[in-house]
Amino acid sequence: MPVSQVLLDILVCPVCKVAVTPTADELGLKCPQCRRVYPVKDDIPVMLVDEATMDPQ
Repeated sequence: MPVSQVLLDILVCPVCKVAVTPTADELGLKCPQCRRVYPVKDDIPVMLVDEATMDPQ
């Protein structure tokens, strides 16, 4: 189950404070500004900077 739209409406990148969007595979949430991808584990977004990866695109 992907992250609910209600949750997506309030989640922002903890670094940039910009709204995040689901990745194509729905395994993460990406910040369009800093390109960090926060993982979604067991349908729970992990919005910790230390857990994020950088998307090269």
